Amino acid sequence: MPEFLVTFEGVEGCGKSIQARLLYEYLQSKGISSILTREPGGSDISERIRDILLDRRHLDMVPYTELFLYLASRAQHTQEVIKPALAQGKVVICDRYIDASVAYQGEGRGISKNLIKQLNKTATGGLLPNLTFLLDMDTEIALKRIEREDRLEMEGVEFHNRIRSGYLKLNRENPERIVLLNGMRSIKQIHNEIKDIFEARMMKLE
Repeated sequence: MPEFLVTFEGVEGCGKSIQARLLYEYLQSKGISSILTREPGGSDISERIRDILLDRRHLDMVPYTELFLYLASRAQHTQEVIKPALAQGKVVICDRYIDASVAYQGEGRGISKNLIKQLNKTATGGLLPNLTFLLDMDTEIALKRIEREDRLEMEGVEFHNRIRSGYLKLNRENPERIVLLNGMRSIKQIHNEIKDIFEARMMKLE
């Protein structure tokens, strides 16, 4: 099987993590070798960085510190987990990846998006997802779905609206790679659409 990296993106509470897990379970049921991982995190070192990033005691973290911690986590995760799995012919499903930094630290925190894209390229060695599912929905509705316990979830609605705007811009800039999905539908409806799109993309690579 050719290398295939599929990522899931969206605002907090959009349901992307559920959909990533459902796709992984579907591939497992079909006997397709795959792994499910996440960002920040995915490896021991990266998970430790995740703890720092999301700790609500760190509300005074400055934007560039936040960005560099995400990039450090991503660099370790990519080299230790994602690239080896792809080399073994596995489908890699990742809950957030490079687009998250453009949306969160770029649009959300106001850091140069061009700089973030350059640093993403350095951190990942230029690795891009083959396919990205962007679950879109109203941010206020999405935030009501979650407990809002970690540092980023605790941010105000305006911050999360900027993130949503950032993701929609990314979709317009990368319509082939980033597939926009209506996150307001049922879990089953979204999952069925994801399965169909994923299988169609995989067929093109075979």
